[in-house]
Amino acid sequence: MKKDFTRRDFIKAGSLAGLGLAFAPAMGFSNPFQTKKVRIALIGVGLRGQNHLQNLLQRNDVEVPAMCDTDQGMLDMAVEMTTKAGFAKPALYTGSDFAYKDLLARQDIDGVIISTPWLWHPIMAVDTMKAGKYAGVEVSAANTIEDCWDMVNASEQTGMPCMILENVCYRRDVMAILNMVKQGMFGELVHCQCGYEHDLREVLFNNGTQPYGGGVEFGAKGYSEARWRTEHYLKRNGDVYPTHGIGPIANYLDINHGNRFVSLTSTSTKAVGLNDYIVKNGGPDHPNAKLKWKMGDVVTTTISTANGESIIVIHDTSLPRPYSLGFRVQGTKGLWMNDGNQIYIEGTSPAHQWEPSKPYIQKYDHPLWKRYQDQAEGTGHGGMDFFVLNAFVESVKRKIQPPLDVYDAAAWSVITPLSEQSIASGGEPQDFPDFTRGRWINRQPSFGMSDEF
Repeated sequence: MKKDFTRRDFIKAGSLAGLGLAFAPAMGFSNPFQTKKVRIALIGVGLRGQNHLQNLLQRNDVEVPAMCDTDQGMLDMAVEMTTKAGFAKPALYTGSDFAYKDLLARQDIDGVIISTPWLWHPIMAVDTMKAGKYAGVEVSAANTIEDCWDMVNASEQTGMPCMILENVCYRRDVMAILNMVKQGMFGELVHCQCGYEHDLREVLFNNGTQPYGGGVEFGAKGYSEARWRTEHYLKRNGDVYPTHGIGPIANYLDINHGNRFVSLTSTSTKAVGLNDYIVKNGGPDHPNAKLKWKMGDVVTTTISTANGESIIVIHDTSLPRPYSLGFRVQGTKGLWMNDGNQIYIEGTSPAHQWEPSKPYIQKYDHPLWKRYQDQAEGTGHGGMDFFVLNAFVESVKRKIQPPLDVYDAAAWSVITPLSEQSIASGGEPQDFPDFTRGRWINRQPSFGMSDEF
């Protein structure tokens, strides 16, 4: 991989980006909608892919011409969903890991939603862009530094956009806080925290018949994510799932838009939670009770930014705990903490006393939520699934850059390999690649800056 770029490379990349990559979402808001329906295919129609499919089927501006999955049972379920909704039966692609390439060769597809195991995300996203189609890739988007560069290079070279489908960026309270941040309610931001703190033990292990059915099996004997996700815990030690937390924080801090991640350090605890779970549910003599898990139960990453803010990111999924993304946004005028739903605004809140954040969330509700709350109801994950899918579909329809672009996909996802490298080196700092090649300095913030999408 070429890491050092000459001035000629920079200018060439910038020219290629001008084919489409340089467009900010706001530039397309005045464009008329296409009169024809936009054609969206799906690669991966497991549980997450079916959620996207269900939301696509509720739209009158979408056709679903094709879908691909290696699991025939999942394909059958997706076809039934599609035909019951009154859509034509899509063309199906299966039979091998690379059947998706035949789908991408079709000429009647505008965009592709990728909801497959993590290792396939960057490969399929790159192939989708090279096929001249918009790529919408589930999280995390990439696994290695090379993966991240591959996606950026493919997007710049083809002029085709890639959207990271990070739904938490659209969570209602998250967007209300974004509204407050942009209005200066917290003053100049100084420090943020976030993470993925979620007891996933029943997702990582099951008996192979249903997603949360108990048991201690994974891999070939598992179901859904247990077939592939658990292997990462066995072989990797780092923050393998950073984007739910870092996505919203990156938007608050204008990452890639006048600011950027500079470096990180990561530490990891011992790995005992999964073994404890297996022993409790499968017994000390179960073969999986003898496995040595590599991923620490709690991985802590500290990030520094070009504008001088610090960010703490936590990955905590192997121990018993309630769900939390651990958001904290702190500036010169006050702070918000998601845990406890607390807020403090100097000069407004009682001196040195927390206030409940709910009234502020309601008062500063983002215009997007005010506009689309009826459509968002019942679409999954508290409605935020509607917004992330809508943003992708509208970007494809209008032929513009999505609000969460390939540079976001790379900058957020690269936390995984950098955290692995830092932990492996005893906590040594790791530098973030500048995937924008210097363009971050002049790029203007765009996410959530309009009530369009």
